[in-house]
Amino acid sequence: MKNIVFSWFLLFTTIMLAQTPKELFTKGNEFYKNGNYLKAIDSYKSIKEQGLQSDGLFLNLGNCYYKLNKVAPAIYYYEKALKLNPENEKAKTNLTFANRMTIDAIDELPKTFLQKLSENIIQKFSFDTWAIIAVVASFLVAIFFLLYYFSFSSTKKLMYFNTSIISLVVLIITLFFAIENYNYEQKNRTAIIFATKVEVKNAPSTSSNDAFELHEGTKVIVLDELDNWKKIKIADGKTGWIFADYLKEI
Repeated sequence: MKNIVFSWFLLFTTIMLAQTPKELFTKGNEFYKNGNYLKAIDSYKSIKEQGLQSDGLFLNLGNCYYKLNKVAPAIYYYEKALKLNPENEKAKTNLTFANRMTIDAIDELPKTFLQKLSENIIQKFSFDTWAIIAVVASFLVAIFFLLYYFSFSSTKKLMYFNTSIISLVVLIITLFFAIENYNYEQKNRTAIIFATKVEVKNAPSTSSNDAFELHEGTKVIVLDELDNWKKIKIADGKTGWIFADYLKEI
């Protein structure tokens, strides 16, 4: 009986001492302002451990690591912030500064017209954003069609019909963008190198020849995986294999 009472007491104490995400976020901001970046990281990560995430949270984590001159985690969290919200200007700017701290200078391959179209339009918003727009457009199609169907005025019928057609076009386009965005994310699993220096191999084996060398903070695309190895591709098109522990997927 005493054990049961004690267990309930511990549970009650834990609940009472637990801080809300808002409190943790405020505390993290205070730590950050006072230059206590490690404690700020602990506060922000406590929010993440509760299963919550936002571009603002990841931005703040990136800022903390940037202040501590930790290149890889700073870039990692800026990239995560932009994955949730590609329009986060602060994350874009800070990522640019963080990338200047990396060692590897990799020239990107020229992009095709379709790749530029995808980057400048389809990837401009996240999959969730395009999906929300598509859902809203579907509701508008239904509403304007019903208004057209039940309207007795020929002028209003024409207006509602045209508006429903426009909404339908928007629905089709945004649905296409949402699907393309989702497929892009599935095919392009990005990751950040966390090892200070790593030799990329030609094959998933320690005895394989070295293909090239990478350093912390470099962004790569994960193409495949085998046991503890992952096949990666860098911006200039080179591919190779590294240990999975050397990188962290965004």
